[in-house]
Amino acid sequence: MGVVLVSHSQRLAEAVASLATGLTRDADPAPVAATGGSLADGLGTSAVLVASAARRVDQGHGVAVLADLGSAVGTVRALLAAADEHGLPFPVRLADAPFVEGAVAAVATASAGGDLTAVLDAAEEMYRQRKL
Repeated sequence: MGVVLVSHSQRLAEAVASLATGLTRDADPAPVAATGGSLADGLGTSAVLVASAARRVDQGHGVAVLADLGSAVGTVRALLAAADEHGLPFPVRLADAPFVEGAVAAVATASAGGDLTAVLDAAEEMYRQRKL
């Protein structure tokens, strides 16, 4: 079970991936790919980079994708709508989850052996976690 973190910034995606894998306290965390920015190395998102990241973390059990902002979500949705054209592994699902908290929950659940449904549920549950 792999996880892809999509941000407008490669540095942000990498930092969230580092946090999420570091907090799992698992010697062998689930594969996580951080992708961000455009093909021209600027801010933005790229369907090509997201598809490549999904292929890198695919282990044949599904890939959960978390995105940071609205246009990153749009990029992922468009990519999923044309999954075959982009050579995406199957299944790939977009989590409706907060980026940081959702990433931590997704990676922890995937590292513990959770299936795609469990990983998505864990990430999406983070919307219901109050901070006050």
